Amino acid sequence: MKTVALLLFPDVEVLDFAGPFEVFSVAGEVRQPAPFRVITVADSANPIAAVGGLNVAPHFDLATAPQADVLIIPGGKGSRAAMRDPRILDWVARQAARAEVVASVCTGALILGKLGLLDGLAATTHAGAIGELRAISDKIDVRPTARFIDNGKYLTSGGITAGIDMSLYLLKRLTDQQLVDLVVEEMEYDWRMRAAG
Repeated sequence: MKTVALLLFPDVEVLDFAGPFEVFSVAGEVRQPAPFRVITVADSANPIAAVGGLNVAPHFDLATAPQADVLIIPGGKGSRAAMRDPRILDWVARQAARAEVVASVCTGALILGKLGLLDGLAATTHAGAIGELRAISDKIDVRPTARFIDNGKYLTSGGITAGIDMSLYLLKRLTDQQLVDLVVEEMEYDWRMRAAG
């Protein structure tokens, strides 16, 4: 069983983390034994106020979170503050070093970019943050029109709903098409793989 960890922070975009959470948790509903343990992690154990005021209670804080096999960094308005928070940056860097896969949704790419993890790679983010990603490092090959990009260990996706597409693609990469078909059917999601390299 692989651990999928999603980072939460104040003003995180709801669908940025809830979409991938749904994909990997539904995989455990439609296939047993469950192939993934899906957890959320935040700076503290206190509830996080996401975009729109949705309060979410994380499973773990930074100090108690287990090592992730798959680390997913969502975006949202709060990603700008998160990318300046030394505790969050340190945690992401330590987790990323040992994770099998590190993925970002939307402006979560800004956090990975700030850490230098996207240097030398193609990457994308929300259409409204392309300039911000370019400003972080001229070593990132920013692809504005990509739905999501797979660099092997590191994946990035465009904004919000693109995280669902990337997660389904990643689910196929980590498991098989049959499980993806079951998840898509259960979610009633009209999915067409739209990766760009």
